[in-house]
Amino acid sequence: MNFLFLQARRTPDVPSQIILDVTRLLRQRGHHVVSSIPEEELLGLHEAPAAYDLYLLKSYTELSLSMAGALSARGASLINPYQGCLSARNKIVCHQVLKEAGVPVPDSWITGDPEMLKPLLQRGPIIVKPHMGWRGEGIRIIRQPAEIDSLPRFTSPTLVQEYIENDGEDLRLYVVGEEVFGIRKRFSSTSFARDGEPAAVSPELRRIALSCGRAFGLKLYGLDIIEGADGPRVVDVNYFPGYKGVPGAACAVADCIENHARSTGALLQPAMSNLEAVQ
Repeated sequence: MNFLFLQARRTPDVPSQIILDVTRLLRQRGHHVVSSIPEEELLGLHEAPAAYDLYLLKSYTELSLSMAGALSARGASLINPYQGCLSARNKIVCHQVLKEAGVPVPDSWITGDPEMLKPLLQRGPIIVKPHMGWRGEGIRIIRQPAEIDSLPRFTSPTLVQEYIENDGEDLRLYVVGEEVFGIRKRFSSTSFARDGEPAAVSPELRRIALSCGRAFGLKLYGLDIIEGADGPRVVDVNYFPGYKGVPGAACAVADCIENHARSTGALLQPAMSNLEAVQ
């Protein structure tokens, strides 16, 4: 079978370890695997789609998402569907999808005027985050009205959420199909790059994790959990994460990719595309 990974430019410029490991395993099993960075390719939208049996979106850039959407419109198969990835990427849409699916989430608001946020502080601290941010970029914790006065004018959609007091430790759940893995780590601006420590996954957390996948139609994804006095709350969902610190992640992901491709009737034909050059 033929697989194509859509990746992003990385900073620092080192390959994604999960992609390296999964690619190696799939090639050992006799599959043809190619990787591409859409920002470094020229793809004619008028051309016939590449004959890849499955596309795997491992990038959060706007161009990658747009390319995934174009491929999906052509009838290409993606292990995480385009619409699900697009909805998860937008934090405002993501929140509402989760809430409608019965997943516990923080109380949240949207507005274009920071001044409107001041009455919310009577409830307690709030978090302001860009709707398409990632890795914690652009997040502000607001505790006093004066801090709202210092906020820059909102020039793009912004999500505002109640701040949930916790011990400062992140709980991330990684999901591969129906398998759920837990990782704990202390939050920091660089915590996304660290493995963390494996953590037990309770039946409640497993139910929450799988509910998130069903809400977006995802097979490979991760979610960030904040555990407060009122129980766990999902604050973010990411399609195709790095699975850092998850034992046996590469094998589980490779198995999931194979099984999904077979279950969707993958074609056994050579890949013919100008993306072939990225092997």
